[in-house]
Amino acid sequence: MQMYKKLSKSKKNSTFVVQLKKTKMSKITVVGAGNVGATCANVMAQKELAAEIVLLDIKEGVSEGKALDMMQTATLCDFDTRIKGVTNDYAATAHSDVVVVTSGVPRKPGMTREELIGTNAGIVKSVVENVLKHSPEAVIVMISNPMDTMTYLALKTSKLPKHRIIGMGGMLDSARFKCYLSQALQAPASDVEGIVIGGHGDATMIPLTRFATYKGVAASALLDTDTLNKVAANTMVGGATLTKMLGTSAWYAPGAAGAMLVEAIIRDQKKMFPCCVLLEGEYGETGICIGVPVVVGKNGWETIVQYDLNADEQAAFKKSAGAVRSMNNALN
Repeated sequence: MQMYKKLSKSKKNSTFVVQLKKTKMSKITVVGAGNVGATCANVMAQKELAAEIVLLDIKEGVSEGKALDMMQTATLCDFDTRIKGVTNDYAATAHSDVVVVTSGVPRKPGMTREELIGTNAGIVKSVVENVLKHSPEAVIVMISNPMDTMTYLALKTSKLPKHRIIGMGGMLDSARFKCYLSQALQAPASDVEGIVIGGHGDATMIPLTRFATYKGVAASALLDTDTLNKVAANTMVGGATLTKMLGTSAWYAPGAAGAMLVEAIIRDQKKMFPCCVLLEGEYGETGICIGVPVVVGKNGWETIVQYDLNADEQAAFKKSAGAVRSMNNALN
């Protein structure tokens, strides 16, 4: 099927000439209609990444209400994507090209790491099994926390080819890294490049300051070591900083990061992002899902890009991988 999207109008002899282009009709499902899931769906709708976006939640009326609210912005924000909210109706998600999983519970006071993993593991396993019943060819994007472990669980539960399971965390961490870099450089964020690899956690992520640039110029040539170290430190506690300010986890940047990853898949953009994927010898690690640079296209992640890490960076990555492995052990 095809849909036609209006690109531009030009006036000639009092007649509007409308230029049209064909775009493939796609369908995207977002499981979890909380702040992150709803923001992700809203950004994707405004980007018109699909003909239909299904927002699913277990709480009656939440996804339906948020979907209706978003649809009432369609004429205001000029998009044609249909957004449908459903309560636990996985049949409505059938034939999705991409499924974004944001469902799970946040860690509560007194809850151990193992208890959080146990609770969210049950949720994620159920979600993955249900979406694949109706969309067996879908690429699955994981946002649920703890993200590295939930990505690993989704891969093992689904038994899908490794390229079709992608964790989003490194994209969010890198967005925060570039934000802090741009502030330190007093430069537009769009002119700054920076990447974060490793686990998606305060103690496990690795901002690669040595590779950070401002319009091709090494950030290390423009900022002193103390400033760069502060940028890295701020990045590593970026999520905790926002939680302290807001009293809850952030949602604008995580939702936008998820939408950007989906866009690269739906539009086969071949963009390089740091994402949580299965390693099989790359970066010296095997059998874990952790953040590394990958090229993303229509079938999920396609190739892992190997950065030439120095001894300190490689040691940090090994330590991060060990922490992720330890968390994965809690699945047992």
